[in-house]
Amino acid sequence: MAPGTTGATGAAGVTEHGGRRRLHLNAFLKPPGEFLAAWRHPGAVPDAGVNIRHLIDLARTAERARFDALFFADLVGVPFADQEVLRRVSVVNDSFEPTTLLAALSTATSRIGLIATASTTYNEPYHLARTFASLDHLSRGRAGWNLVTSLNDAEARNFGLPEHVEHAERYRRAAEFHQVVTGLWDSFDDDAFRHDQASGIYFDDDKVHRLDHRGRYFSVTGPLNIPRPPQGRPVIVQAGSSEAGRSLAAAVADVVFTHHPDSAAARAFYAEIKARAAAAGRNPEHVLVLPALSTIVGRTLTEAEDKAERLYALLDPRVALADLAYWLGGVDLSTYPLDGPLPELPPSNQSRSAQRLIVDRARARNLTIRELARGLARDERTIVGTPETIADHIQEWFETQAADGFNVIFPYLPETLDDFADLVIPHLRRRGLFRTSYEGRTLRENLGLPRPASRYARDRHSA
Repeated sequence: MAPGTTGATGAAGVTEHGGRRRLHLNAFLKPPGEFLAAWRHPGAVPDAGVNIRHLIDLARTAERARFDALFFADLVGVPFADQEVLRRVSVVNDSFEPTTLLAALSTATSRIGLIATASTTYNEPYHLARTFASLDHLSRGRAGWNLVTSLNDAEARNFGLPEHVEHAERYRRAAEFHQVVTGLWDSFDDDAFRHDQASGIYFDDDKVHRLDHRGRYFSVTGPLNIPRPPQGRPVIVQAGSSEAGRSLAAAVADVVFTHHPDSAAARAFYAEIKARAAAAGRNPEHVLVLPALSTIVGRTLTEAEDKAERLYALLDPRVALADLAYWLGGVDLSTYPLDGPLPELPPSNQSRSAQRLIVDRARARNLTIRELARGLARDERTIVGTPETIADHIQEWFETQAADGFNVIFPYLPETLDDFADLVIPHLRRRGLFRTSYEGRTLRENLGLPRPASRYARDRHSA
């Protein structure tokens, strides 16, 4: 499909139903920043991951800029075994559990969405269904769940397993996990709770439904002990780009988080996900593809480049090498010469899509291990430039159907969030690409997604 021509959503800026496509931006926050040495930046808050006042400030900045949602990643383990490396990084050592954090941030914000990452491999469906329903009620309809299958052996060893669950098995479990969670969210009809003090009837018993799920991985009776979420179902985000991940995303995701080296790859992925969603009987307009976008902004190119170089100088090379080994699947690179090529690697049981992107980059550019580690740590996809340059990139990807928007990643905080909010977003607004006010009160409304009907309401309607 050529840029700007027709596809699942029609012409570049118009949906197949004639409405104008809307650009969506999530603030992907990993305090004190995505860069592994961000905590050493002079403007950083060193304890950013557990500093609630700082996190509230970040949330309010993102809401002031009218981002669709705050988005927090999560790991349930510490990935680096080397203590010399571990003691030099921040984000894997001190960060709040994200649904707990977002419950707190819900009281400090009013419109911005709240997306938390939670694993289907190291959780149980009833617990997560209740957790995200609770967050949706606390925030009055702003919750989202980034459904992941977890990444590494370190997480497995915290849950009684010697190694990470096999890749295909994780995704089979994830599909059933999602089925159970969404079924539990429909336990009560929207109007089930009468709260009739005079009659003494708290809820109508014909409007409550036991799930009675019996599957390969889970046996769950139900019902869930909380009313149906305000959004019907919290927004589902899915971040896998492997074959199994794409299949799951097309079947269940409202938002697909992805990474691509260039716009051609992004357009191909976009078209594929929309086509898979349609084949699964879904409206492809209701499956939003939001790639990652990392930026360092300066009022001039020289200023932006100076910011980037000052940041990159803070990184210990040992940390960069350990990070490369981690994303390649936990391989031991110590026996290979740093100035030699990347060796042939077995398929990762962690993130296969991340491994594939890194290996493809190394082969295409003939990079040594040292060069690859340095490039990965810097994230060579980071756009270092002026607000106009970054706005051009966003507009081109959006209008050529490479993206419905972006998960914006911030190399160091709070400065790169402030710069994006104050310098880039005004350019997007002047081009008519981004909102000046929120469209609704719930995350689904702001993303342009419908509120799902309960499965039991659909059954009654079709009977």
